[in-house]
Amino acid sequence: MLLTIHHRTRYRYARPVWLQPHRMMLRPRGGQDLRLLTTELHCVPPATIEWTQDVFGNLIATASFVEATRALTIDSRMVVDHSASAWPVFTIAPSAHHFPFAYSDEEIADLGGMRVPQYPQAADRVGAWLAQVSGTAANDTLTLLQTINTAIAAGLAYRVREEEGTQSPDDTIDRGSGSCRDFATLFIEAVRHLGFGAHAVSGYLQPDPAGDQHGTTHAWAEVYLPCAGWIPFDPTHGRMGGAGLIPVAIASDIARIHPVRGSYLGAPEDFLDMQVEVTVETSSAPAGAFNAFAL
Repeated sequence: MLLTIHHRTRYRYARPVWLQPHRMMLRPRGGQDLRLLTTELHCVPPATIEWTQDVFGNLIATASFVEATRALTIDSRMVVDHSASAWPVFTIAPSAHHFPFAYSDEEIADLGGMRVPQYPQAADRVGAWLAQVSGTAANDTLTLLQTINTAIAAGLAYRVREEEGTQSPDDTIDRGSGSCRDFATLFIEAVRHLGFGAHAVSGYLQPDPAGDQHGTTHAWAEVYLPCAGWIPFDPTHGRMGGAGLIPVAIASDIARIHPVRGSYLGAPEDFLDMQVEVTVETSSAPAGAFNAFAL
């Protein structure tokens, strides 16, 4: 399925300010079931774009500006071919079919910090919550992971949070609510508590069957299982697998994969507001319908 993704971020300031370099993670990661066909990235005021990669292989565009401005617009438009199955079959190593299992020494070394809980102060609360939601789960590995995944979707209330930052896992449990990034963080912390390797993913949602073309950025998690590799889990919707998910960036924690991050030289009160618009729509356009460019 061809999808066109339009992601626009606008900043407004009370008076002209000098923009510092802005770091952008907006370009989807290619894979077996996702091909990036075309991409555009445009900034107003004009910027010089430098492309680099981080330790996770994420493509990062850094925009540098040379003039003061009262507004900044970052426009990203992409066309992708997305073919992830709604009913995936994962080939997991026989040794990992049932939990608990042991990663190999090589896997342990490679996973490193992605097996280490990020919130040690929340360990008791997360452990108690895990015992509550998975106490009767079968020892089948995928069943256990999906039980945790659906427990978040079914047991906690989703709410949009405009403020920056991520709730700690114990805070999300105690509040009984959170955003997609809060749910992803809780899921990652919970499975790491059990010894799994997991990381955070940011990206976009594919349109739902009802035809809603409007969306927003999204966050979910992936868990590493021997032979199967990295398996997506979306605790906001209780789904497993890559269907409907368009990954852009991965990292050990969600705080490292903001779509846009930057600053300006000026007073705090110079900042007026930020608006983000995301549209994901099915497309019948041929792959060459858009000309790829970077400023």
